[in-house]
Amino acid sequence: MADEPRRPHLHEPDHTAVRVALWRALHVQADTPPHVLEDEIGLKLADPGQHWRERGDMTMPGVSGVRASMVARARFVEDLVAERADAGATQYVILGAGLDTFAQRRPELGSRLGVFEVDQPGTQAWKRQRLDELGYDIPPWLTFVPVDFEAGDSWWERLTAAGFDPQKPTIVASTGVSMYLTHEANTATLRQAAALAPGSVLATTFLLPLDMLDPDQRRVQEFSMRNAAASGTPFISLYSPEEMQTAALEAGFTKAVHVSPDDLAARYFADRHDGLRLPRAEQFLVAEM
Repeated sequence: MADEPRRPHLHEPDHTAVRVALWRALHVQADTPPHVLEDEIGLKLADPGQHWRERGDMTMPGVSGVRASMVARARFVEDLVAERADAGATQYVILGAGLDTFAQRRPELGSRLGVFEVDQPGTQAWKRQRLDELGYDIPPWLTFVPVDFEAGDSWWERLTAAGFDPQKPTIVASTGVSMYLTHEANTATLRQAAALAPGSVLATTFLLPLDMLDPDQRRVQEFSMRNAAASGTPFISLYSPEEMQTAALEAGFTKAVHVSPDDLAARYFADRHDGLRLPRAEQFLVAEM
């Protein structure tokens, strides 16, 4: 892989999307099997250069817990997609898709659904070119939905214009996004998702306030927040589980379940002997209509 960027004419994805892709690959390369998630396609897309494992965000304090969170969140969502597809859901929407590789890794599941990736136009143009360069076709069940959030585009309007049917049961995933949005924007997303057809579900992550973390994890979170701010993507919104559940119910969901890192650890890390553990910072909310 080249160290110099080969695509200067297209927008590069933001630093956050690249970091997530690299952490997922690092789990495969640095942690012992069985792996919670097998994903090195995002690494190929990002093409970070041969020394990527020496980057500061790959070696920072607490990085093993961070990558554990990245693979646990992705595995949880994909298990939920499989479960809901079996129950009759026919659409899967990925908000802030970044370098998500579900469509490339899970075609047997994706082909049962209409999959919609929502992200910034520049990121999506870059990703489509990289997929083409790597020899990945765009299957007919996958739709890229470019949304210029900075220009005030409505993701809902863009989504429906791209062929999404709000009358069909849908899984909506929004992971690693809420902390970058204002409370008002998060509330608007919850209200929009709550208007989906019965049988639909929203899975979203959120970060705890710093005062809810123990000292060691608080230091790791503060480090992450400084890096995010330096990259131009500061953390804006942090929530307690009770605040997120209340916001979802007030938005119109009939059920809002908090899924903690302990829940994910019991599900995916119980038999591990390498010390890989999930930090408390990132939590899940699963809201149903």
